Amino acid sequence: MSCIIKPLVTEKMNSVTEKFPNRFGFIVVPEADKLSIKKEVENLYNVTVVDVNTAVYMGKDKSRYTRKGFTQGRANAFKKAIVTLKEGDTIDFYSNI
Repeated sequence: MSCIIKPLVTEKMNSVTEKFPNRFGFIVVPEADKLSIKKEVENLYNVTVVDVNTAVYMGKDKSRYTRKGFTQGRANAFKKAIVTLKEGDTIDFYSNI
């Protein structure tokens, strides 16, 4: 079972990676634990993982007023993992574009 959904490539995560060049973010399944995240990142990207930090984000209620009336919805909940690699290791998300 794959626990990584996608790499997290946002402006905020890019600023973290610029400040700490060996930290990368991933969106993972909510049931994933730190050991399974570590194993999968090491297998997928051939790097050595030193530390894994996780955070669970709850879905937020969204609403807006449009021409057709009041529209309500909900943003998805997700789990984020920040992976710290061994000094000198890096992951290139843009290599196959």
